[in-house]
Amino acid sequence: MDAAESKLICREKVTDATASLFADSVEVPERFIRTDEIQAAVVVVGEDEAHELPVIDMAKLLDPKSSALETAKLGSACRNWGFFQVTNHGADEAAIQRMKESTVQFFSLPLEAKNAIAFRGENVYEGFGHHFSGPASAGKLDWAECVLLATQPIHARNMELWPTSPPTFRHALDRYSMEMMNLARRLLGSMATDLGVSREALLGAFFGGDAAGGKGQSMSFHHYPPCRHPDKVMGIAPHTDLFGLTLLLHVDDTPGLQIRRDGSWFPVKPLPGAFVVNVGDVLVVLTNGAYRSVEHRVVPSAEKSRATIATFQDACVEGMVRPLPELLNGGEAQARYKSIEKLEYRKGNVKALDEGTRFLDSLKL
Repeated sequence: MDAAESKLICREKVTDATASLFADSVEVPERFIRTDEIQAAVVVVGEDEAHELPVIDMAKLLDPKSSALETAKLGSACRNWGFFQVTNHGADEAAIQRMKESTVQFFSLPLEAKNAIAFRGENVYEGFGHHFSGPASAGKLDWAECVLLATQPIHARNMELWPTSPPTFRHALDRYSMEMMNLARRLLGSMATDLGVSREALLGAFFGGDAAGGKGQSMSFHHYPPCRHPDKVMGIAPHTDLFGLTLLLHVDDTPGLQIRRDGSWFPVKPLPGAFVVNVGDVLVVLTNGAYRSVEHRVVPSAEKSRATIATFQDACVEGMVRPLPELLNGGEAQARYKSIEKLEYRKGNVKALDEGTRFLDSLKL
């Protein structure tokens, strides 16, 4: 991150006072209170299945007998919801369980031990601390603590910020990272079929060539302590994901994720053993607007803590964030988004965070 970016993005370290507050939230300091934001939108709570995220069965996607129908269902989810849950995903359950256990153990450590991997200097994109924000948030803090890490390619890893406590964490993360890459490959292969492009084109945007040139994988580990005043605080403020594809693992069964649809917030009920998957802004551009990325937020529970692991797979086409050439049919179809260098895309998103706007909107043609 250059000096200009560091002035726009702020990330604060978790202090002893905040740790005490998270342990017993009798009174919530002003810096955490976001009552107006929370009450500004309607939250829909109901049993109507129309409010449930689409569920995609990976086994059906891979079975030639059911693949066509399930692929159409996947495409519909990406076009209309931007979110879905995937079951029978094929990721190694032992690797998932070890990652869950290591995450719980890390967040259970004393603050001093967690701050051993706190973000350092101007690089707010990695390490332990509060989530980052910009001036548009008016200095408000999210009700959460998190670890942000680059995980792929291997040479991009900053091992100084990978936890050594618990001792299982690093090995668990290394294995889990590979499982998530493989899951992303399976999903993207089916998305390519839905979009009518070659698997090589879409998978190449995520995994082909030099991963240092705008591709790669990163993860965020979030812990949301319970709050006695959930109507006053936000776990994570509303946002869309800036990368290509997000795979969210719930470490426990505590809900909290909400997605914005038709002006209202819909709570997500995580299915046991499933991943919640969502389209990021880069994938919107790659698909030339066929898929949509949707605003989402997290609200804490009044009684139970919540932990999640989000895996972000990033993508670009020859160093550019641009529609896949196959979708433009050699120029016969019109691009709906400008092409932009990956570095400029990142800088644009940093500036948009500062201004409280959405950079993706500025790329529309």
